[in-house]
Amino acid sequence: MVRKIIMNKLTLNISEFSNTKPRLFLTLAVIVWFALYKMLIPISEAIVGWLPVDQSSHFGDALRFFLYDTPKVLMLLTGVVFTMGIINSYFTPERTRAMLAGKMEGTANIMAAGLGVLTPFCSCSAVPLFIGFVQAGVPLGVTFSFLISAPMINEVALALLFGMFGWKIGALYLILGLTIAIIAGWVIGKLKMENHLEDWVRDMPRIQAVAGEEGIISLGGRIQGGFNAVREIVGRVWIYILVGIAIGAAIHGYVPEEFMASFMGKQAFWSVPLSVLIGIPMYSNAAGVIPIVQALLTKGAALGTALAFMMSVIALSLPEIVILRKALKMRLIITFISVVAAGILLVGFIFNIVL
Repeated sequence: MVRKIIMNKLTLNISEFSNTKPRLFLTLAVIVWFALYKMLIPISEAIVGWLPVDQSSHFGDALRFFLYDTPKVLMLLTGVVFTMGIINSYFTPERTRAMLAGKMEGTANIMAAGLGVLTPFCSCSAVPLFIGFVQAGVPLGVTFSFLISAPMINEVALALLFGMFGWKIGALYLILGLTIAIIAGWVIGKLKMENHLEDWVRDMPRIQAVAGEEGIISLGGRIQGGFNAVREIVGRVWIYILVGIAIGAAIHGYVPEEFMASFMGKQAFWSVPLSVLIGIPMYSNAAGVIPIVQALLTKGAALGTALAFMMSVIALSLPEIVILRKALKMRLIITFISVVAAGILLVGFIFNIVL
């Protein structure tokens, strides 16, 4: 009870401080975040050193991986989600629809894929927005570009990739994901498959997409939006993070490098299509799958194979396909899966050959 009162009072004080002195709050928050982030390695090593565990054992190696990656991923996730929560206060669903309506295909596909990166929609929540796009007259291929990019290249995926693999891999994933979203949406648009929308979707009355008259939000209000995003997103995915890191730690500590290299290495030509086939029926978000990918790479998995697995899990999740079935006929769903899967396969093969 006392702890709850203290936490509520602390939260209230932080909220009041961020509202009254938002610039000072942001400056201090950045300094504290970076200071804590720099301390993660020595803290995790100290904790493992204090525990009665043989640090050279498989369990000690796995435990060190878990104790370091868990706070690291949570800090990266919290920092980027908070930042994107502030940015996303400028991008409401109505404004997003208005930006895409009336644009020519090609240009609109690029815009839609770019907006998918900036907007806070997971694969399942993006589906209702997809239907809203169709109702607003946004071309079908353009809506698919958004539907692919929103879950696959969101702020969570980019934050974890940049933090765990470095800017080169993060930038590479961003470029590849955008390319798949743009080209796949363009191809689906050229196939003219509007007749394969379910009848109730095609028969919906068309609406005019307008940007809306959102009131001017203060910086303090946008900071509150960042806090709300952290509570909503981090509160929803933290369990996936723990499970993903636990699986990654087990792989890191116990799976022999020779086995993983033979199964997912460059020499196994069938590893890319197999990883895509395994990934499609799975359901996870970026927070859950990226720690597993990190462990796979450290054990000898090829980069292209690991990226293909990750993209298939995130971009073609089973719940998304089930929800889409309510709005799309089976032929269009199969086309969507096939085009996106083909793009992912191409990415995997190219990177296994080049890198």
